[in-house]
Amino acid sequence: MLRGLLDRPLASYYLLLSSSALLLTIGLVMVFSATMVESYADQGSAFFVIIQQATWALVGVVVFWVAQRLPVRTYRGIARPLLVISILLGLVLVFMPSSGSSDSGVGTDGLWLHIGPIQFQPAEIAKFGLLLWVADSLVRLGPRIASWRDLAVPMFPIAGLSMIIIGYSDLGTMLIIVAMFIGLLWASGVPLRILGVLFGVALGGSALLIAFQPYRMERILSFSRPEDFASGWGYQAIQGYYAIADGGWFGVGLGESRQKWEWLPNGHNDFIFALIAEELGVIGCMVILILFAVLVYTGFRIARRSDDPFRKLVAAGVTIWLAGQAFINIGGVLGLIPITGVPLPFISDGGTALVVVLAAVGMLAGFARAEPDASAALRARNPSRLVRLLWAPLPPAPRSEEAAPKAKTRSKAGSKPPQTK
Repeated sequence: MLRGLLDRPLASYYLLLSSSALLLTIGLVMVFSATMVESYADQGSAFFVIIQQATWALVGVVVFWVAQRLPVRTYRGIARPLLVISILLGLVLVFMPSSGSSDSGVGTDGLWLHIGPIQFQPAEIAKFGLLLWVADSLVRLGPRIASWRDLAVPMFPIAGLSMIIIGYSDLGTMLIIVAMFIGLLWASGVPLRILGVLFGVALGGSALLIAFQPYRMERILSFSRPEDFASGWGYQAIQGYYAIADGGWFGVGLGESRQKWEWLPNGHNDFIFALIAEELGVIGCMVILILFAVLVYTGFRIARRSDDPFRKLVAAGVTIWLAGQAFINIGGVLGLIPITGVPLPFISDGGTALVVVLAAVGMLAGFARAEPDASAALRARNPSRLVRLLWAPLPPAPRSEEAAPKAKTRSKAGSKPPQTK
């Protein structure tokens, strides 16, 4: 039965929609649960933070709708400008001294850039921009990706500069981008010898960034012995372990967390998975992991079934991005890897991250509709103009169908006229 469902033309599309929608819904519920106490204490309303997050979610859904409607040529066209913008914003974040938020002018606050009343994270935009630019560059190179010289110029300097700028202030996001970058190269068929060298360079660069910022080394040390750093970086990890232990199999109940009463730092953001474990237990955590597994399976399925090289690479890159970020976040909470401070996609509180993730998933949804079988099925249905306007236009015809009329024309043109006796 499952195999029959997966063989349906639009299976990828519906799997993507359902898993993303469920993760987003769970995220909104858990952000409300995690922030209601602090929000009431600070703002006098338990709904203050969740209203902000729901607003960002609504913006993200609109961006999703737009992203699934855009053709491939649009994504390839905005790749370079988006990358340049993200690099410039990253440089502003690095060189402008931290000035906190303000209602006017430009300021920075850690990983955030403030422009008037609006604040956002340039690193999130950089993920999307670098993804599109690298995929477009690899497709343009074609078979020349096997040559170190053709591949290195200008891709490696630009990609390396982007990663250094991001890694200077946000090592966790840089690791996600490195994984996405190497994954794109692997998916495009770059030789393993080149990938091995790049992996070594990435390890060396990460070590330098860790050594450059002493607090990162403290995080590494507190990972192996959090009890020795209970008054510093180990405190968050220990409180997260308490939350997971208290949850057991079925949790203490939705909204009943004790750790959110100012015990667990960033329980609404980086450590929201610990609160999920406390309130919903192992069962709730397994639901989250299964939904991410479905999302990752669907992303690689779209990459495998796409007939356009750019779609293949971008679908693989988005999937590696989301899978890597989820692994780094959940692995840090569970104590499997050091804590890096990246949000859990769809679920953690944060506007920029949520909107960018929904934009990437919307793009992936458009690629799912463009799978050859899905495209043929949608075009056979011939939906009304209203449906195309309100949801999405028809995807491009499969390449086999586009080539058929041309082949038929060539056959007619090349046929010999009948000979007469």
